[in-house]
Amino acid sequence: MLKEQTKELRYFLFSQYLADGIRIAVEIVLPAVVFAWLGRLEIGITISLGALAVGISDGPGPVEHKKNGMLYCNIIVFLMALLTGFLNHSVFLTALLVLFSSFFFTMFTVFGNRATTIGTAALLIMVLRISNILPASAVVLSGLLILSGGIWYMLVAMLFYKLTPYRPAQRALGDCIRETAAFLTIKSDLFLPSTNLDEAYDKLVHQQVAVSQKQDETRELLFKNRALLKESTHSGRKLVVTFVEVVDLYEQITANWYDYNLLRIKFLDTGILEKIAVCAKSISNELDNIGYAIQSNSDYTKQRNLFEELQNLKTNIDAIGNAGINNFLLKKVLINLRKLVRQTDEMLIYFSTERASKKQLRSAGEYSRFVSHQPISARIFRDNLTMKSSVFRHALRMTIACMLGFTISKLLSYGHHSYWILMTIIIILKPGFSLTRQRNYERFTGTLAGGIIGLLVIAFVRDPVALFIIMFIFMIATYTFVRLRYLVMVICMTPYILIFFNFLGLGIFDLASERLLDTAIASVIAFLSSYYLFPYWESKQLPAHMAANLKANLEYLQKLGNIICGNSSASLEYKLVRKEVIVSTANLAAAFHRMLSEPKNKQLHSSKIYEFVVLNHVLSSNIAAVADYVSANEKINAEGLYQPVRRSMDILKKSLHELDKSAEISSFEKLSISTNDNKIIDRSLTEQVNFINKVAVDIGKITSQIATQS
Repeated sequence: MLKEQTKELRYFLFSQYLADGIRIAVEIVLPAVVFAWLGRLEIGITISLGALAVGISDGPGPVEHKKNGMLYCNIIVFLMALLTGFLNHSVFLTALLVLFSSFFFTMFTVFGNRATTIGTAALLIMVLRISNILPASAVVLSGLLILSGGIWYMLVAMLFYKLTPYRPAQRALGDCIRETAAFLTIKSDLFLPSTNLDEAYDKLVHQQVAVSQKQDETRELLFKNRALLKESTHSGRKLVVTFVEVVDLYEQITANWYDYNLLRIKFLDTGILEKIAVCAKSISNELDNIGYAIQSNSDYTKQRNLFEELQNLKTNIDAIGNAGINNFLLKKVLINLRKLVRQTDEMLIYFSTERASKKQLRSAGEYSRFVSHQPISARIFRDNLTMKSSVFRHALRMTIACMLGFTISKLLSYGHHSYWILMTIIIILKPGFSLTRQRNYERFTGTLAGGIIGLLVIAFVRDPVALFIIMFIFMIATYTFVRLRYLVMVICMTPYILIFFNFLGLGIFDLASERLLDTAIASVIAFLSSYYLFPYWESKQLPAHMAANLKANLEYLQKLGNIICGNSSASLEYKLVRKEVIVSTANLAAAFHRMLSEPKNKQLHSSKIYEFVVLNHVLSSNIAAVADYVSANEKINAEGLYQPVRRSMDILKKSLHELDKSAEISSFEKLSISTNDNKIIDRSLTEQVNFINKVAVDIGKITSQIATQS
C-alpha cells in the first residue's frame, strides 16, 4: 500500500495538473504582491482579477486554441467589466444585465468546452463587479486594469509554452498510458476466482470512460498541432508514434475477452488462473512504469523480462495439458498475453529516436480526421434556440436561478459579499441533474471544511509572512485540483479566500458564516432548479447514446465483414471506426452512471441498460479479436464466417432502427464472398464468430424490451 501511495505521489508531482496549478497561482498572485509592495494593493487586486478570469479559459488543448480562447476571453471580459460598471448604479438595469448575460453566455455551451469556459469567465466578472459602484472614469480605468491582467496572464502562458512546447503532450501521453495500464489491471483481476465479476465489469466500464477521455485529450494535443506532426521534429514524432502504439495496444487489451465463468469451472483447482493474473499485472506494471517515465521526461529501461515470465506460464499450461485436461483456452490466453508483451515493448520506441524515425507518419490532414472540430457560427446558436435543445433548457434554467439568486441577495441585508450566491449558482448549476447534485454536495461540504481550516489557520498563525505562504500553498492546491478533484479544490479555495480577506482587515468569522450561508442558499436554488426547471434526465438521453454505440458497432462489424470477404478496409478507415466505437462506448457508459445518481423514480430500465452496455463491450471486444486474427492469418477459409456476420449485422440494423427511426441503416454496404478450397477452416474462429452472433441476438432482445417499455 505504501509503495502504491509513493508511486501516486510521484505521478502527481510530475503531472500537468500541478504544473498548471503552480503557474496559474503565480500569474494571479504576482500582480497583487507587486502592487501591494508599491502601496497600491487595490490596483494589484484588479489586475489579478483579470488574470483570474482569463485563467478560467486556459483549459487543456492545442496552443493555437488556447491562444485564441484567451484572446477572445480578454475581449469579452473587458466589455463585460465596462458594461457592468456602467449599469450597476441601477438595480433595475443590473437585473436586466443578469437576465440577459446569464442566458447568452450559458448558450456558449453549444460551441464546446473552451467556449463554455469563456462564458463562465464573463459571468464571473459580471458577478464580481456588480457591487463595485464607481464613476464612469473609474469604470474605464478598472476595465483597462482587468484587461491588462488578462493580457499578462495570456503572455506568460504563451511564454511557458514556448519554453516547454512538448511537456503538455508528454504529460498527457504518460497519463494515457497509465490509464490504459489501469484498464489492463482490472481485466487481469477477472481471472482471479475471488473476483466478483459483476463488480469487475462495472469497474471496467468506468475505466473505459477514463481511457477514452485521456485518449481524446492526447489526440487534441498531438493531432491539432502541426508542429508536432512535422517529419523533422524528433520529439513530436516520438510522441505521435508512441500514442498510435498506445491506441493499438488498448484495442488488443479490449480484444482479449473470455468466458471467465467457463475458465473458473474448468481450471479453478489448477491454480493457473492466479498465475495468468500475475503475468497480466506484470505487463500492466511495465506499462505503468513507461507512462511515468514519459510523464516525468526521464529515460527508461525494461524493469523485468516479461517473456521469461510467459515462458514459465507456458510450462504450467503445458503441464495441465499433459495431465489430460484440455488446455486450448489457456493456450489462447497465452497467445494474447504474448501479443500484449510485444506491443508493450513497442512503447519503448519513445525512448529511441532512431526507432521512432523509421516509423512512417500520416499526413496532418489524415490525423485531423481523428479529432472533432467544433465550428463557431451564429447558425448553430440560432438552431439551438428551441426546447428540444438541452443547452437551451439549461440556459433558461440558469437564467431563472440567477435571477432568483440576485433577488434574494437584494432582499437580504447581511454582509457585503452576497454576490457569492450568484457566483456559486453559476459554478455548480450544470446541464444534468446528477452533476449538479454532486457539485452541490461537494461545494457545501468543501466550503464548510475549508472554512473551518481557514479559521484555524488565522487563529493560530500570527506571522504575516507565514500566513501569506500558507495562503499561496492553498492557491496552488486550488488551481491544481480545479480539473482533478472538485471537492479538494473547494476545500483549498475557501481558506485562501478567508486568509486573503483577513489581510484586507475584514471580520473573518462573520465572513466565514456569510460565505457558508450564501453557499447554502445557492445550493438550494441550484438543486431545485435542476430538479423542477426543464430537467435534463439522463434516462431520456440514453436512447441516443445507445443508438450511437449500436451504429458504431455495426460499422465495426461491417469492417470485419470486409476483412472476412478479403476486401480489407484501409488502415485509416478501420482505425477511425475503432475510435468511434471507443468514444461511443465511453459516452454511453458515462451517461448510464450519471443516470444511476439521479432519483430512483427517474431511472428507467437500469438493469437492462447495464446489460446493454456490457453486451456491446463484449461485442466490440470480440469483433476486434476476430478482425485481428483473420488479418494476420491469410490461410484461413473465411467462407463459414460470412453468414454469422451477415445475420449479426441484420440484427443490429433492426435494433438500431428500434432506437432511432431516422438512423441511416441503408448506408451499410452489402457483403459478398468468393470460395477458396485451398484455405483451411479454423473451428475456434468459427465458434467465436458464432459467439458474436449470439451476443448480437442478446442485444436485439434487450433493445426490443427497452424500446417497447419506453
